[in-house]
Amino acid sequence: MKAFTAVLRQPESAPESRLPADVQRLPRPPALGRAIELAFLRWEKRRLAPTERFWRDFGFHIVSSTPQRLMARGAGSAPCIAIAEAGRRDRFVGPAFLMSADTDLHRYVELMGARWLPVCRLPAGGRGVELCDPSGRSVWLLQDQRRVEPRPLREAVTPSTNTAQDRPRVNRTVRTPIEPARVVRLGHVVLQTIDFARMTEWYLSVLGLIPTDVQYLADGSPCLAFCRLDLGNQPADHHTLVIVGGIEEKVEHSAYEVLDLDALGQGQQVLSAQGHRHMWGIGRHLLGSQLFDYWSDPDGFEYEHYTDGDVFTSAFETAYSPLEFGGIWAWGADAPASMKPRKNLQTLFHVLKLVRRKAITPQRLKLMSAALDAPARPWL
Repeated sequence: MKAFTAVLRQPESAPESRLPADVQRLPRPPALGRAIELAFLRWEKRRLAPTERFWRDFGFHIVSSTPQRLMARGAGSAPCIAIAEAGRRDRFVGPAFLMSADTDLHRYVELMGARWLPVCRLPAGGRGVELCDPSGRSVWLLQDQRRVEPRPLREAVTPSTNTAQDRPRVNRTVRTPIEPARVVRLGHVVLQTIDFARMTEWYLSVLGLIPTDVQYLADGSPCLAFCRLDLGNQPADHHTLVIVGGIEEKVEHSAYEVLDLDALGQGQQVLSAQGHRHMWGIGRHLLGSQLFDYWSDPDGFEYEHYTDGDVFTSAFETAYSPLEFGGIWAWGADAPASMKPRKNLQTLFHVLKLVRRKAITPQRLKLMSAALDAPARPWL
């Protein structure tokens, strides 16, 4: 008889106050200010037309489209969630964060050499500064952006979901329209970095973020941090910024909230019918709990639709768990191989260069490789 091969992917997490002695806590530097929203992401594209087509099919609302600039929003009150400008190459330029009213932007200018942004570059007025993170990526910090009227959305199906224990939907059917998923808002962005310690210290200090979940390697050193906004008693998403240690400085993916599971499924059906490249999903993450579906835009950048994510107040304690590739999803198809570094000569030469430059140690490379290749735990 064939062995039962289902797997249980459940990382053993522990609150920071009860960490084993061999696990290193992620340092929490003093914050210069406090981010209250991931406002929008900025891209450079050689061709804007394919990006516009993908954005429309993905569920963005296009605010403006010219040969030089493409701007989109969601259905929420944010005036902009994505900007793409014509350029010589396809690249992620950087994120823009909305800062709290009591954050003093002058401090970033005085202490970190930030530059004031011309008002003409801001999509919704206000003011802002630009600085560069340790990888050289541009980061905008904004205040006083104008809000806009939310766009109409259908009623969510979830409140009337019939279950085996409760059946609130009586004499009513579910007939949601087949349409693009109608992105409500920008949720989070995931950045890979070679220097995890330096990058996390920088973003925690600049944005005043709170680590919700930290994952560590076999030697106890942190290598992945899911960070949320500090909104006090107001619940914040499990993560708005994720920083993961790796062998490149790049954006892993960006994620956008949709209304409910039906919107997630409808979005998949529409994107598939329009010929876009599906990557992974539908499934449910473990850390953050989101129902997810991943897609690739025409230039290979990863986009995620998600719904039903966890939220926490600022009082929730940071949790720690071992880093294992199998621990990023609870159910659904296995994560695609494309989410891991390619095992080829190009990757080998790149890694050798990093070691020669002492950008990363052979020991850490070995530990990260072991975390990615660890087998999933058998179902007991």
